[in-house]
Amino acid sequence: MDTTLLPEGTTLLIAGARVLLPDADWHAPGTADIAIGGDRILGIAGRFAPRPGEAPPETLDARGHLVMPGFVNAHYHSHDVLAKGTLEEVPLEQWRLYALPAQYPPRSVAEVRARTMLGALECLRSGMTTVQDMLTLYPFDPAHLDTVIRTYEELGIRVVFSLQYGDRKGLDTVPFWKEIFPPELHPLLSSAAEPEKNFDLLSYFEENCLKAPARSTVHWALGPSAPERCTPGLMARTTDLAKRYDLPVYSHIYESKGMALQARHELGQYGGSLIRRLHAEGALGPHMNFAHSVWLAPDEIEILAETGAGTVLNPQGNLKMKCGIPPIRGLMNAGVRIGLGCDNCSCSDAQNMFVAMKLFSLLSTVSDVIKGPPPAMPALRAATEGGADGARLGHLIGRIAPGYKADLTVIDLADPSFVPMNSMVRQLVNVEAGRAVRHVMVDGKWVLKDRRVTTVDERAIFEEVAAVMPTFRQDFAEITARVARLQPWLDQAQARMDASDVGIQRLPQLS
Repeated sequence: MDTTLLPEGTTLLIAGARVLLPDADWHAPGTADIAIGGDRILGIAGRFAPRPGEAPPETLDARGHLVMPGFVNAHYHSHDVLAKGTLEEVPLEQWRLYALPAQYPPRSVAEVRARTMLGALECLRSGMTTVQDMLTLYPFDPAHLDTVIRTYEELGIRVVFSLQYGDRKGLDTVPFWKEIFPPELHPLLSSAAEPEKNFDLLSYFEENCLKAPARSTVHWALGPSAPERCTPGLMARTTDLAKRYDLPVYSHIYESKGMALQARHELGQYGGSLIRRLHAEGALGPHMNFAHSVWLAPDEIEILAETGAGTVLNPQGNLKMKCGIPPIRGLMNAGVRIGLGCDNCSCSDAQNMFVAMKLFSLLSTVSDVIKGPPPAMPALRAATEGGADGARLGHLIGRIAPGYKADLTVIDLADPSFVPMNSMVRQLVNVEAGRAVRHVMVDGKWVLKDRRVTTVDERAIFEEVAAVMPTFRQDFAEITARVARLQPWLDQAQARMDASDVGIQRLPQLS
């Protein structure tokens, strides 16, 4: 094998690995050496040799391993990490009353730190190097925001951070709630992001985050909760900030049938379409990412393709909360950018991109009855390149190439998932579940080495979580009792939503 001299400035050599290069055969990727200097990939070659007269750099013998771009979890909310495993058989609109911060008393700094660290730790252990945290802090407390950012930096995972915001009350954005619930119960109903009282969250975010000095592993984004929860004025401010600071925007759209139905009720001037409304307002473009996108209509998919707006699919939560199957094949056929997310811990439960890829692959085959392209490759690209491109970071992360950040996941191929090796990409997507993740590097630093986190004491984190759980469990029990009181009216509203026609169907129909 021909050798190449190590690039100047190499501080780490990853030697002899199979490497998922952007244009390589991902079914049978070849072996290569990767030279890293500081936080960047300096070069890739079949084999590197030390420079004459220089001592070899630190070297990881990666024979028998796969080096791949770290996963990008492109939709996640750290505010309810402590609620994993708490809920089943709860439709989306009802789930919000259990899981979202407006239902809870103000949280402690200790809880905010514990939940942020625990969720990020789970992401890291499943091979994620970047997470997009669309965080609701309600009521807003600057100390909580500071705690979240410091916690991400302490663990060492990359974060694309946005505060979730809206200026319409949840009661006004869910079909039938206002008319079905007795007025005395209206104060108990809320949604994803309730309006702040006498506080301009966007101005605070601009002054204290967007204008602050850059951080190596913290990137900013904007998080308008959903178009129906944001007035045209708030969306216009969002679009202006996104263009001025070149920021990605993340918003929920058509996660459930109820959200599509609300658009049909409110937006007659736009044909009942949130996408047409946003297009008319100038809010669409490559900076926009729509989480879920389950109930998109075909003409709306075409508008996304024309404007360059993208989607982030979250198949676990969409199935668990009875939202439906997104039009995956339709999005792929139209050329719409697709990222993958794992969403809330109380609805998806697992922060595991292998699970998300597997479900993406399986659901794409039933999203269209006509046979289409094999889905494993698109699933893996969505989990890496798609999420990176949506974050406006496609020039830095999501691929292995010279000049890119050294954000890498190393998979141990001495695992039953990869024996025999028939197709690397198919076995990553359809077989592996995270067990083979051995090392994870972020910004050129090993954050997981030999399956051990290098930056924090995991046992101490678990103890922090244990210390805040009694308060969380008490509050969750009170919320559960409150929802039980509301259940008769919730069921009435849900039945009416289920019986309504929105012109498309994304739920399985049993004869």
